[in-house]
Amino acid sequence: MLRILPVGGYAGRARMLLVRSTLAYRRAWLAFVSGFFEPVFYLFALGQGLGSLVGTMPGPDGSPISYAAFIAPGLLAASAMNGAVYDSTFNVFFKLRYAKLYDAMLATPLGPVDVALGEIGWALLRGGLYSLGFLAVMAGFGLLTSPWALLALPAALLVAFAFAALGMAATSFMRSWQDFDLIQLAIIPMFLFATTFFPLSVYPRPLQLVIECLPLYHAVELMRGLTTGIVSAGILGHLAYFVVLAVLGAVIAARRLNTLLLR
Repeated sequence: MLRILPVGGYAGRARMLLVRSTLAYRRAWLAFVSGFFEPVFYLFALGQGLGSLVGTMPGPDGSPISYAAFIAPGLLAASAMNGAVYDSTFNVFFKLRYAKLYDAMLATPLGPVDVALGEIGWALLRGGLYSLGFLAVMAGFGLLTSPWALLALPAALLVAFAFAALGMAATSFMRSWQDFDLIQLAIIPMFLFATTFFPLSVYPRPLQLVIECLPLYHAVELMRGLTTGIVSAGILGHLAYFVVLAVLGAVIAARRLNTLLLR
């Protein structure tokens, strides 16, 4: 039978990584929360500033909504993505390649799977906190007008988990800090083009097909449907996309850590 996860790599103590990260950030909380402000600045500058010139945009069902209401769900999705990706890439790489923190952890009852799930869980927590804070900002601007918006936070947690697992899996293949230029090369175009600021219809059809494959596109469409209350059966497809991405990323990350730490 195919073994999906390494045998003996899980001791059921992934929560200890969360405790360790919480203690480590006690005196660095400002660095932890600073990423929350970036999407807020975008909402102020573009939603309120540029929005006064743009006017309305087509919503998920084609009906007009304000430009602020159009871009806010995209910025919410980006908050979940950024919080999860940056913690599961740069921080994990330093611990793995330079601090050798995970090697020390394996001298305890922790296994590679515990390490992978613990770090993914911490990145998920960071992405979730960013999402919660931005949802509060959206509520303050009156951009949450549907009861469906209550499901936006659980959806954001799923998005953060998927990006955290994917980020950690990618980090396990990184050899030097220069390789992280590839992370930026993936994140920035997604943020700019995955319908965060413009509807999909503005792109030619070949480019639309490419964008529809991007994780952030599915996150934006998911958040836009929930926060505007315009929910269709297509939301299940977006959810399924992230479930598959989360499982795939977590499995690859666990197997790669098992190879790197126990070779």
